[in-house]
Amino acid sequence: MADILFDMETRDRLMSGRGNALLVSSSIYQACKLYELFAQTPLAGQCAIVTSYKPSPNDIKGEESGEGLTEKLRQYDIYRKMLADWFEEPEDKAMTRTEEFEKAVKEKFVKAPGQMKLLIVVDKLLTGFDAPSATYLYIDKKMQDHGLFQAICRVNRLDGDDKEYGYVIDYKDLFKSLEGAIGDYTGGALEGYDRADVAGLLENRLEKGRERLEEAREAVKALCEPVAPPKDTGAYLHYFCAADTSDQEALKDNEPKRIALYKGVAALVRAFANLANEMPKAGYRSAEIEAIRQEVDHYEKVRHEVKLGSGDYVDMKVFEPAMRHLLDTYLQAEDSKAISAFDDLGLVELIVEQGLGALDRLPKGIRDNPEAMAETIENNVRKLIIDEQPVNPKYYEKMSQLLDALIQERKAQALAYQEYLKKLVELSGKVKKPTATTAYPTSLDTPARRALYDNLDHNEALAVKIDTAVRYTKKDDWRGNRFKEREVENAIREELGEYAVKTPEIFELVKNQREY
Repeated sequence: MADILFDMETRDRLMSGRGNALLVSSSIYQACKLYELFAQTPLAGQCAIVTSYKPSPNDIKGEESGEGLTEKLRQYDIYRKMLADWFEEPEDKAMTRTEEFEKAVKEKFVKAPGQMKLLIVVDKLLTGFDAPSATYLYIDKKMQDHGLFQAICRVNRLDGDDKEYGYVIDYKDLFKSLEGAIGDYTGGALEGYDRADVAGLLENRLEKGRERLEEAREAVKALCEPVAPPKDTGAYLHYFCAADTSDQEALKDNEPKRIALYKGVAALVRAFANLANEMPKAGYRSAEIEAIRQEVDHYEKVRHEVKLGSGDYVDMKVFEPAMRHLLDTYLQAEDSKAISAFDDLGLVELIVEQGLGALDRLPKGIRDNPEAMAETIENNVRKLIIDEQPVNPKYYEKMSQLLDALIQERKAQALAYQEYLKKLVELSGKVKKPTATTAYPTSLDTPARRALYDNLDHNEALAVKIDTAVRYTKKDDWRGNRFKEREVENAIREELGEYAVKTPEIFELVKNQREY
C-alpha cells in the first residue's frame, strides 16, 4: 500500500493524471480490505474494486458468531458501502447495481485516468481489458504462465509520447516462473503470441531506464549540435526560429526542427524523472548525477526559450503533459513562476494586456539579451500574422509590412531600444485587436464583415450584402460539402456583380471566417 501511494505522488504518469494502475489481489476479501485502507488516503474516490462478487443477504446467513465480523461479513459490508458511496444512495438500494458500477468505473478508468487512479481486481480485467492509460500493475497474487502473461499485457498498450512501456511490480516473485514459460515458448503456455513480443516482454526497470535516459540525452545533443557557438539564447533562437526575423518564411520553415526539439527534451525530462530518485541504483555516480541534472535543466530552459521565442508556447503544450510538475519536482526550475504566465496566453496577448511589463515575465536568458528580446517579440508577432492571414489577407499583409519596416529600423539602429520596444508593443496591439486601432463604419459590427470590407476595396455596402447572403445561404456543416459550398459560392458571385472575377478569392475568405 505504501509503495502505491508513493508512486501515485512521484511517478510521472500517475501524478499527472494521464496514467493509472491495477492492483491484483489474492482474494475478494483481501481486495475489500485493501480498498478500505485506500479509502482513508488521498485515493479516496479515485479507487474501486472490480470482481465477480455481488453482495447478497444470502452470503451472510449464519455468519453472526458473536466474536466480531467474519470475513464474509466484512466483505459484504465494505462492498455495500463502496457501492452506496458511488451512487450516493442507501446501501440496500445500491447493492443491486454492481454491473452498472463495474461498467462506470471501467469507463472512467479508461477515459478519465486522473479521476479513477486504481482498480483493485482478483480475476476480472486480467484478460481482454484494453486500457492504454493503465501504466502500473501491482501483483499480489500467485499466478503463472498464460494467466500471468495476460495480466502483464494489461499495461503494454501505448497511448502517447509519455508512455513508452508499462511497469510491473511483482510481490510474489513470479517472474522466475514467467521466464521459464518464455524459455519454454514451444510448450504451449504462450501459444498464440508472437515470439518477438514474448521475448521482449520483461526488462529490468533500472537498466531500461538508464538506456532510455542515455538515448534521450544523445538525441537532444544531436538536435542541438548544429547551433552556432557560443550556443547562448540568441544562437538557439537563430537556429530554431529565424536567423533573420525579416525573413517571412524562416519561422515556418524551421517548425519541424522546433517540434523535434520540444519532443526530444520532453522525452529527456521524463526519462530523467523516471530515474531521478534511483540514479545511484541505476549505476550513476554523484558527479554524473549532478552533471545530468544540469544538462536536463539547460535543455529544458532552451526548450522554453525557443517556444517563447517562436510563439509556439501555447500551441505545443500537447507535447508536454505534466511537464511543469516534473520540472518543479525534480529540477526546481527557477523560472517556473515566470513561465507559467504563458500557460494560457501567448506573449502577444500578454503584451496587449500588460504592455512592456509583460516582458519582465520572459526567461532570464531572453530578458537580459536586448537582441534576443527584440527577436522574440518579432517572431511572436510574425507567427500571429501568419496564423491570422487567411482570415483577413489585406489587413495582415499591411501588418506584415509594418513589422518589416520596424525590423529594418532596429537593424539600422534608427531607434533607441526603449522607443523601439514601445513601437513593437503598439504594433502587437494592432495585430491582436484590429478594431482597437482601426476605425470601421458602424455597420461592420463583426470580424467577418470587417474582413470583407478590407478585401473589397473598403466597399461597405458590398461587404454587408455578401455577409447577409452567406448567412442566409449557408447550411449546417457546409465546409467540405461540395454541393453546399457551391451554393455559398454562387450566392457570393451573384452579389459581387461586376467584381465577379474576385469570387474565388472572396469565397476562400468566407471559408476562413470563424463565425460562418
